[in-house]
Amino acid sequence: MEVENYEELVTRHRKEKKELQGKIQALKKTATKGDKKKKKEVADEISKLESDLEKRHNDELAEHNSSNSNNASSKLGDSVNNLTLSDGEDGLDEVPGLKQHRITKAQRRREKKALQVKERELRINEQEAENLYGARAVELETIKNILKERGLMIHEIPSDGNCLYCAIDHQLKQCHGNGLGVKELRLKTSAILRENSNEYLPFLSHPDTGEMLTENQFYDYCDQVAQTTAWGGQVELRALSEALKCCVEVIQAEGPPMIVGEAYLNGGGPKLILTYHRRMYSLGEHYNSVKPYVPDEEEEATG
Repeated sequence: MEVENYEELVTRHRKEKKELQGKIQALKKTATKGDKKKKKEVADEISKLESDLEKRHNDELAEHNSSNSNNASSKLGDSVNNLTLSDGEDGLDEVPGLKQHRITKAQRRREKKALQVKERELRINEQEAENLYGARAVELETIKNILKERGLMIHEIPSDGNCLYCAIDHQLKQCHGNGLGVKELRLKTSAILRENSNEYLPFLSHPDTGEMLTENQFYDYCDQVAQTTAWGGQVELRALSEALKCCVEVIQAEGPPMIVGEAYLNGGGPKLILTYHRRMYSLGEHYNSVKPYVPDEEEEATG
């Protein structure tokens, strides 16, 4: 089987992600409105499909990155294995047995030092390979390229649990000159969730059991949205779109952009643009905002 290069791998991943989105839309249409059980089954199946595809994509990227890193490691390993040490030149050949004893100790010291140097070089090369070809770097570079084609660049948002709300607030400032603030956006999100529990409840599950939330658990969840720094995802994003009566476009590295609240564009409302990063931080997923592309700023950010 012919080995894919990086560009071919990413292209195939995008195609598979797009195909999955089509399948998900078809599945959602099978859920009868008001049928909570069916909605829950559909949500579980969608979650599994997304999880399985993401895992396979991550495994394939990791295998590709490992292959690149191993090539560098192999070269360094050969250098270590083929390491040769020169004999000492201390003129002790005339004393039988003495030279062999002293040179062996010197060889051990030099060999140990040389091995440490090579191992350090190996670690540096592996880290450089990870920085260049690792999943986080690949994802970030892909998103930057997508934005650049549209005359945009990333506006970084702190990773503090409020990233979704901060990114939306930044976009409101970009569109209207002023935002609402994180606290107000959280309150609006919580209110929409409470007012439309039948619509949102089927898509929320308990983190420990995986079961759909009970009514009491759902209202506790709404309180957390309003009063804590709990991370916001697709459910909160849809609620924000409804609360603000605006369309939100989420750009991601794999697959087409996700459009939420597209109907609001017909009323002349603004379209807010965010970027979604699965691997931006070790703690998990993250949202950033965008701004007009400025070459000098991007060079400083990546330099």
